[in-house]
Amino acid sequence: MDTTTEKHITRELIEEAFTYRQYRELIDKLLERGRTTGDKDSEEIIHYTRMNVQRMKRQDKQISLNESLKEKLENLGSNWIWLVITEGWCGDAAQNIPAINKMAEAAPNIELKFILRDEHPEIMDQYLTDGSRSIPKLVCLDAESLEEIGTWGPRPAVIQEKAMQWKDDPEISKEEWAEKLHKWYADNKTEEQQKEFEQLIEEWT
Repeated sequence: MDTTTEKHITRELIEEAFTYRQYRELIDKLLERGRTTGDKDSEEIIHYTRMNVQRMKRQDKQISLNESLKEKLENLGSNWIWLVITEGWCGDAAQNIPAINKMAEAAPNIELKFILRDEHPEIMDQYLTDGSRSIPKLVCLDAESLEEIGTWGPRPAVIQEKAMQWKDDPEISKEEWAEKLHKWYADNKTEEQQKEFEQLIEEWT
């Protein structure tokens, strides 16, 4: 067991973490006050957060889990906690978290909780992606022992690879990069994400 993880991801932390509904409500309440999660309340960040709320609303309505994934989730023999590290302004979080919520809803044995990246740097820094605090990051924990079983994030592997290639391309601007990224998500309709979680569930069990 990773003793560092055990030290930081405590039962108290899990109990105080947000449910999906509480996370969504927090973002809405902050936006009403012209704010978002984290400590960067620039107009640009607020704009991203508003777009993310619309993305999540759309995803909540449209996402349908494939039958084989649903079956794996419904018949899961293990009791897990899925702890997701996120922020309201993160576009990748908005694209991926609704499907994670649908999966948790389909699984009687999975409890889904959320913590904010910038409020828990000591936890985030255990789950860096190529040295970066990329989110969302999902940590699968044994519900009894809180032992780490596995992780996922910040994106499906296929788009993670593409996103890094685009980022390194000097001819692709930051705006073009974001446009290409979100077009991929819109076209893929969570298919890659669901496929990856099917494989992970088999590995984690």
